Amino acid sequence: MPGAFFDELEIGQTIPHQLRRTVTEADNLLMCAITHNNQPLHLDAEYARSTEFGQRVVNSMYTIGLAVGISVEDTTHGTIVANLGFGEIKFPKPVFINDTLNVVTEVKEKRDSNSRPDAGIVTFEHLVFNQHGDTVCSITRVAMLQKSRSAE
Repeated sequence: MPGAFFDELEIGQTIPHQLRRTVTEADNLLMCAITHNNQPLHLDAEYARSTEFGQRVVNSMYTIGLAVGISVEDTTHGTIVANLGFGEIKFPKPVFINDTLNVVTEVKEKRDSNSRPDAGIVTFEHLVFNQHGDTVCSITRVAMLQKSRSAE
């Protein structure tokens, strides 16, 4: 099933994504390993226990990647030309191992592409929530999407 074409999205539209994910220790460990991030707050349980969090905090790059990945099926799957950039990213609360995360996307802005008549630019805001309903991350993402054949 494809994502949405540019002309199918409306400013203010909210897309609750059905896929959820419980973050595992392996997820965090692998993300740290493949990005060479050896931050003890992510990897060292004894060190993390002595911090204000009292436990390991999941690598924030994992949270970003998961949020965008979860959103793809309903937003850009098969309709994206390119990601153009990421704007403001916030982490109002930490993510911990065994947190279950879900994502809601809102269409914040959209405009026709100046260089491609068959595409448009969409600004998404991805909001990530934990199992308690707390916002743990917000991400602004700008993507160029194809217009549907009927819009051309």
